Amino acid sequence: MLSGRRLDLLDPTPVDIEIEDIAHGLAFVARWNGQTQGEYAYSVAEHSLLVVDLFARMYPAAPPKWHLAALLHDAPEYVIGDMISPVKAAVGPDYGKLDDKLMAAIHIRFGLPAETPKTIKAQIKRADRVSAWMEAVQIAGFSTSEANKLFGKPDPKITEGLTIQLRPPLEVRAAYTKRHHELLELL
Repeated sequence: MLSGRRLDLLDPTPVDIEIEDIAHGLAFVARWNGQTQGEYAYSVAEHSLLVVDLFARMYPAAPPKWHLAALLHDAPEYVIGDMISPVKAAVGPDYGKLDDKLMAAIHIRFGLPAETPKTIKAQIKRADRVSAWMEAVQIAGFSTSEANKLFGKPDPKITEGLTIQLRPPLEVRAAYTKRHHELLELL
């Protein structure tokens, strides 16, 4: 890692996890396999910032630790990349095991439970699906009806005033790191 840490992907430990490495990696990993409109790729870091904003709108009473979990929901992708769901399924259960090990180490590193409770995981997934709908319509070339079929039609109140702004990776990295620090201060 750029921080100087050496992360063993098959046996990750919390002491080898740094937010700067996560933010940097995610800011340079493109969602939608890079197939989005705009001057910059839409990164996993930018997506994660949108998901935590949506989660906050959808579940305003949720404790700060679950907002942090929402921000970190795709954090393992900083080292294993982003794969679309059909590819993950084709790779098989070993991909999921690797992702779970990395997520547990990341969560422990930042004071979260190794495993996110199922109800919270489902809430984060709902925010993630709203984000996917927004991304599909705003930057990935999907029609609204197509996005509604694939991701479900979101409540317009949840997405009101939110637009996807593509930014340079270093700017997104800084925004991700800043949000992480803000959420840690609330714990």
